[in-house]
Amino acid sequence: MGLESDIAFFERVPTLAVLGKQALRVLAIGAETRQLPSGAVLFYAGEPADGGYIVQEGSLALETEDARGHEYTAGPGTLVGELALLTDTTSPVTAIAREPTVVVRISRGLFRKMLEGYPAAALRLRDEIAGRAGDWAQELTRVKQKLERE
Repeated sequence: MGLESDIAFFERVPTLAVLGKQALRVLAIGAETRQLPSGAVLFYAGEPADGGYIVQEGSLALETEDARGHEYTAGPGTLVGELALLTDTTSPVTAIAREPTVVVRISRGLFRKMLEGYPAAALRLRDEIAGRAGDWAQELTRVKQKLERE
C-alpha cells in the first residue's frame, strides 16, 4: 500500500483516528508490515509487549490462558496491544493467525515519538482514553448495583 492509503487505513482504526492526519503520517512511515501464514503465532501470552498490531488482512485468534479458555477473533481494522503503545506491559493473550494474515506493527518508541512531536494529538488521545475510562467506570457501577440487588 502507498503512504496515503496507509494513512487512510489508520484513520479507520478508532483509537488512531483521533490523532489526526499528520500524526498518522508519522506512524505510517515508521510502521512495519508483517505477513503471517495460517497458524503462525504473532506473540504469546505473558511475553513482554513493546508495541501494537493492527490487523490489515485476515484475522487473529486471541486466546486467553484463563481456566475458561476464551478465544476472541480480531479482524481487519482491529488494534491489538493498544496498552503496549503507551507503557511497559506483557501480552494478556496469545495471538495466532487464523488464516494468512497481514498485520501492521507500531512500536512503542515510534508511538511515543509521534506523541511528543504532536502534542495536540496526545491531548486528543488522552481525552479519548479518559472518556473510555469514564464509560468503564459507569458500566462497573451498573454491574455492582445489579449484583447487590441479587
